[in-house]
Amino acid sequence: MKIENTALVFVDVINDFKFDGGDNLHAYTEDMLPNLIKLRNFAKEKSIPVIYVNDHYGLWQADFHKIIDFCKNEKSEEIIEKIKPDDDDYFLIKPQHSAFFQTPLHALLTELNRSHIILAGIAGDICILFTAKDAYMYKLSLSIPKNCIASEENENNNYALYLMESVMDADISPV
Repeated sequence: MKIENTALVFVDVINDFKFDGGDNLHAYTEDMLPNLIKLRNFAKEKSIPVIYVNDHYGLWQADFHKIIDFCKNEKSEEIIEKIKPDDDDYFLIKPQHSAFFQTPLHALLTELNRSHIILAGIAGDICILFTAKDAYMYKLSLSIPKNCIASEENENNNYALYLMESVMDADISPV
């Protein structure tokens, strides 16, 4: 991994956890939160662009303050406060699972001259997996630290990691 061509992409880390399986995902996200913070701090220290791509929650506005206000609740507040974007980070909204599908992410990475992404967030077996697949199709190289993604079930997370490493040639070394 070359730092000068790398971007960090956080997927769906601003989350309300109000859905079937949300309790499990919340617990696993709490467990990995220190690793996400460590990863973000590494990116900031190395001047690696940090890009948040998040569900829009029906708001359809790429304003992370509004998404945070909508998602904050008793369960999510601590996680959101510790991993929310800084004003100098990039923030995009997505309509579906992949951070690339109908978003300007690929154009932004091209503009920033980034061909390697570090991918982290939730859910590993859905949004991270779909994003990794699209990144691979765009011929981007991938690092997906296995201790920086979470899913509702560990077995599904592990299977997604297996696919991303074996099929998409992702480096899944932990942070």
